[in-house]
Amino acid sequence: MFRLAHISDVHLPALPQPRLRELASKRIIGYVNWRQNRKQAMTEGSLDLLTTDIVDADPDHIVVTGDLTNLALRQEFENARLWLQALGPPAKVTAIPGNHDAYVPRAHHRYRALWAPWMRGDIDETEDAEHIDRAIFPFMRRKGNVAIIGLSSAVASAPFMATGRLGRRQTARLETLLQEARDERLFRVILVHHPPKLIDPGRALRRLTDGYRLRRAVERFGAELVLHGHDHIRAVTAIRGPHGTVPVIGVPAGSSGPSDGPKSGGYALHEVEESPDCWHLTVIHRCLDQSGGVKEAMRVQFDIKRP
Repeated sequence: MFRLAHISDVHLPALPQPRLRELASKRIIGYVNWRQNRKQAMTEGSLDLLTTDIVDADPDHIVVTGDLTNLALRQEFENARLWLQALGPPAKVTAIPGNHDAYVPRAHHRYRALWAPWMRGDIDETEDAEHIDRAIFPFMRRKGNVAIIGLSSAVASAPFMATGRLGRRQTARLETLLQEARDERLFRVILVHHPPKLIDPGRALRRLTDGYRLRRAVERFGAELVLHGHDHIRAVTAIRGPHGTVPVIGVPAGSSGPSDGPKSGGYALHEVEESPDCWHLTVIHRCLDQSGGVKEAMRVQFDIKRP
């Protein structure tokens, strides 16, 4: 059995104080929002509880689906690199960016450089992955009988918008990787920050604008699981594949505090077991509880036909 942990939207607390010139952009909106709302709602204590629980679960691999930063400040990227290092080495952790990591134009240059070791294709565990120069999307990592495919939907958007986009070139390469992994009979996990399908019409300003590209690629070439963040809520949905539906799993923000609903800070464990005709997938959502611990909030099982 392969165990994959999934956390997202950690929005690392302890936001560095931005300079005035750094706020002369969309950042001023995010800074006000952080001061008025997120500073109290997203805490280092909540994130520490969840990451400790992940480590105790001893997964084979950990994935982070974006929004490590709040305003894409230079110091935030440095802090996020330190956080990734503490979470695990690049051979054990895979990350992709979110819209907050591309909050302003050209911010992507920083995460592509600083976080590159966690955002690249197959890593030889004997090599020094710390010296990989630049992340390129999409990428694929093979871990046992699992293929992890990382996409970037992170683009700078207009004020009051949080949309994402994949683009034609990235989705064309995605199709190639999906086919390669299918030929190798691997369990294919797609990582994307934005949900591939808009569920709530009221969140149109936060959607993946070309989500149809991702859905079309999965419908044609297949996948076994899609993982996302962005909406800060526990979610289990699906999109169409060539042989049935493909589970789409979202997790709440990794630094949110406890609550009684699906927005309580949490993460998910995915247990993948192989049989000749199908994959057996168990999704276990774990979240913070009001007593200061971490508990199981939901468990869902899927039998996914092999192509």
